[in-house]
Amino acid sequence: MDRGGCQMNGGGGGGNGPSDGGGGGGMITLEDLESFSEDQMSDSGNGSLEDEDDDPDRLLHYWQDVARGHQVEVAKEMAEPIQQLTTNNNGRSNREHIPFTLLSRKEKCGELLYEKRHYEKGHWACITMSEETYEQSICYGFMRIMRYICQQNSSGDYLGMSLPIVTVVRTDQNQSAIAQGVTVAYYLPTHHQAQPPQPHDSDIVIEIWPAAIVYTRPFSGPTNELTIVDQINSMAEILESPSVCVNDSFIVAGYTNPAHSQRQNEIWFLERP
Repeated sequence: MDRGGCQMNGGGGGGNGPSDGGGGGGMITLEDLESFSEDQMSDSGNGSLEDEDDDPDRLLHYWQDVARGHQVEVAKEMAEPIQQLTTNNNGRSNREHIPFTLLSRKEKCGELLYEKRHYEKGHWACITMSEETYEQSICYGFMRIMRYICQQNSSGDYLGMSLPIVTVVRTDQNQSAIAQGVTVAYYLPTHHQAQPPQPHDSDIVIEIWPAAIVYTRPFSGPTNELTIVDQINSMAEILESPSVCVNDSFIVAGYTNPAHSQRQNEIWFLERP
């Protein structure tokens, strides 16, 4: 299995995205857990997750139901990581956003067309998958990253959440099709950047992504192969000089629960080094 190539400089491995491979659904992510947790707390009346103790597999069953619609199986061994993520992610304040410096913004008639940002180098946990379908690769890859986040690492600790979860999408030269091999990438929270815990899963690689200039455009709705290709082409038309960017490797960044009809995402173009 190709385990490299998910760097922000656009070099190497397979494409990827926190997204579907086909229709309008979405993959299971950290955000699904938070959404479910919030729904359960609002229904419980006292806002406590302790009421779930009488059915410890309830979250697992929820994930299994969601995944079944995307032809993905969630193994029973995922019950503990799912519970850990839910317990440790009761509030949005617990999520760390990947730091960046805003360099410029381009607007037209009050609408944001794109931002130009600078991201510092940092450690990322990456896994590249080549399942039968695009969506299966993303889902199974993320569940393995999830286990790394939830104590299956050399520190034995829960590592914490960071957003967005990004995927590097590789295309043909015409930017008309996405490669099957996909990589899921998770930014190590700040307190783990100096000494990243090592994964127990040998297919997860800790990489140092170099500093990068990123042109980013927001979009909402589902993220699948068709919408990603459409967003790539739209961004290429908006940029004054698209030739300054890598033209066969792009990043899809996901911020919100993919079950939401108006999911919040970004497409990232990487400036050539």
